[in-house]
Amino acid sequence: MTAELHLRWFVAHTHPHAEAKATTHLNRQGFEIYFPRYLKRRRHARRIETVAAPLFPRYLFVAIDLNVQRWRSIYSTVGVSRLVCNGDDPTAVPDGIVEALKQREDPNGFIKLDSRPPFRAGDKVRVLDGAFSSCLGLFEGMAERERIAILLDLLGRKVRVVLDADLIAAA
Repeated sequence: MTAELHLRWFVAHTHPHAEAKATTHLNRQGFEIYFPRYLKRRRHARRIETVAAPLFPRYLFVAIDLNVQRWRSIYSTVGVSRLVCNGDDPTAVPDGIVEALKQREDPNGFIKLDSRPPFRAGDKVRVLDGAFSSCLGLFEGMAERERIAILLDLLGRKVRVVLDADLIAAA
């Protein structure tokens, strides 16, 4: 007869870029893992691509019953640096946090992030790249999906320009 597990979520700190490796090895030991990821737009060599990225780089959620499971084996797991602890005891994640993250997942398992820019109308912004690189302007608002409208002062008049959100930074 097997005892029923009373699992709580804890946080494992991994080695740099070793979240997937740690997940594999923790799963082999029988631990349930939650590794939240999101789709990140990355610019490289004048191309923009969408890649899966960790929501919390170097951290995983591990479901553990401290009274039943041999949780100290996590410390010697390939890819894991340590468990987040308070003193010698692992610190449990508050109830509902992991469940709330899972509710924000799309059908492919990626976390959907709010796509609101960190600017308000009238904020000064700088264009980071492209034809208007280094130009200063004023944030006007969202134009369409992941695109932002800004007002640039060109040749003595305000011109509305729509750019990708990742091309804009606070001035």
